[in-house]
Amino acid sequence: MAGNANMKPIISKMFCSSSQVVLVVRRRPHMVSGGGFVVTDCSQRVVFRVDGCGVLGKKEELILSEGDGEPLLLIRRKGGLVEALSINRQWKGYSFNYEGSRKLVFSLKEPKACFAKKHPIRISVDQKEYSNSEDFEIKGHFPDRECSIVNSRGDIIAQVGVMKEVEQLMASKDLYYVAVTPGIDQAFVFGVVAILDYIFDGSTRC
Repeated sequence: MAGNANMKPIISKMFCSSSQVVLVVRRRPHMVSGGGFVVTDCSQRVVFRVDGCGVLGKKEELILSEGDGEPLLLIRRKGGLVEALSINRQWKGYSFNYEGSRKLVFSLKEPKACFAKKHPIRISVDQKEYSNSEDFEIKGHFPDRECSIVNSRGDIIAQVGVMKEVEQLMASKDLYYVAVTPGIDQAFVFGVVAILDYIFDGSTRC
């Protein structure tokens, strides 16, 4: 995978690695744990977890946390008249600082159904070092677990897939992997994955 290992962190440098990282996503059943999913590394250690309506009790709101439960991102869909008149639905990702206050980190534009074929999902990062208003976009089809997040140069920064041996055993797509390019912020990547999961599969919906 191509990528820029010198890319500055979006959430925190602690979530950037000097080598490629492959993490596994396991979706949780609604009846047992309120839905959402957990992200584990090769040692089965929980790195991230995502909770949605089944845990938070609010629609179109997600929390990305570290494995120990410390919240990293609050993700909300932006509604209202502006969205109603737009061709996109908008999602906003806010980081938490040590005082608990929130800062806008990224925005994701989800084309409405009638525009989806012509307009890809785009993500813009709200930081000074990223001057391009459309820094990343989604290539491929997330429901099939065959998609990538690419930057404005077309370089893949993260890739979603299913291991062949798992695909043969499981008809569902509840277990898949995300390979993150060196230097890329893994927390940011899974903030985007959390929204894609909500849009297409709804493991975090009520």
